[in-house]
Amino acid sequence: MHGVCFLIKDNIDTADQMQTTAGSLALAGSIAARDAFVVEKMRAAGAVLLGKSNLSEWANFRSTHSSSRGGQTRNPHVLDRSPCGSSSGSGAAVAAALCTVAVGTETDGSVVCPSSSNSIVGIKPTLGLISRTGIIPIAHSQDTAGPMAHTVADAAALLEAMTGVDGRDAATAPATAHMQTDYTQFLDTGSLRGARLGIARAFFAFDDRVDRIMEESISALRHLGADIIDPVDLPKSSEYDDSEYEVLLYEFKADLNAYLSALGPDARVKNLQEIIEFNETNRERVMPYFSQEIFLQAQEKGPLTDAAYIEALANNHRLAREQGIDATLAKYQLDAIIAPTGGPAWAIDWVNGDHYGGGCSAWPMPLSRGHRRDAIRSFCRLWESEGDR
Repeated sequence: MHGVCFLIKDNIDTADQMQTTAGSLALAGSIAARDAFVVEKMRAAGAVLLGKSNLSEWANFRSTHSSSRGGQTRNPHVLDRSPCGSSSGSGAAVAAALCTVAVGTETDGSVVCPSSSNSIVGIKPTLGLISRTGIIPIAHSQDTAGPMAHTVADAAALLEAMTGVDGRDAATAPATAHMQTDYTQFLDTGSLRGARLGIARAFFAFDDRVDRIMEESISALRHLGADIIDPVDLPKSSEYDDSEYEVLLYEFKADLNAYLSALGPDARVKNLQEIIEFNETNRERVMPYFSQEIFLQAQEKGPLTDAAYIEALANNHRLAREQGIDATLAKYQLDAIIAPTGGPAWAIDWVNGDHYGGGCSAWPMPLSRGHRRDAIRSFCRLWESEGDR
């Protein structure tokens, strides 16, 4: 990565003159005492940090009907179309060739959605492959940084530079058995021969243009020797929507309070409640288009020892993983599952908020409960089995 110019999303700490704000006025002027682990890795690899990219405020986890903005980022291909979020600035910057590669973060679609909308490549790795230390959180059970680049080869090279075991993030320790020193070695078309790839048809048919692209891609995979299993069944995320959202609310309060408390006594805000109060005091500047319903819901939650949180986390694990992805991979003996990431970029709308360009799961958090129940979702990336990180 020597000499490669990159940008990072402005919820990732750097110990320099740059602020880390998550797009919020409440954190204006906040300077980290130490680089995030992923930034340390990138600098050590010789990459050159150009600056920080815009994002949807608080990684788009403030309002149930927000627009993917934080100071509106534009889609460089069509300026009135959404770049999606929350890693909107990282996606738009790569697409506009303002940097070679960029780093985004994702809880639920915030890397893959802006990658899709801006026509670049984005990867959400398995949790634990990349350290979360020094990244303003939403939820530790789902958060991870991820590479964003023009090509798969560039994304693989960036992934290599970002990975590593971090003593400050226990989730990285189990990944030592799966980490690779060179992800570009897998850029071999011959490696697809004999691979079993399942097609999740239930999440197609929301846009004819997307379907055409998907069919061309499936034909190319088949031509390269992959065994296509078509279709395969996946559970709808509506089966675990409520438990997932409950987990996010609990973990957001706990994880954000922990991050803020580590900023020191001079920090402007020290917990979620103080951010809520700051936003209300500065309502005209901070909330001209949408409010902070999610903040208020999260603030009502108790500690992570609450029975409601423990039950929701267990349900989420059982329904989404054990009876979901893992069960589907085992049933069809699959190496990966394929579905569209999303549809065409939608028009920017500050009145009604994001309406998302398709029927898949490249959803930048949050979604209103109505959106989550009524839309068709998929798991929108080549899911990897637990042993293949």
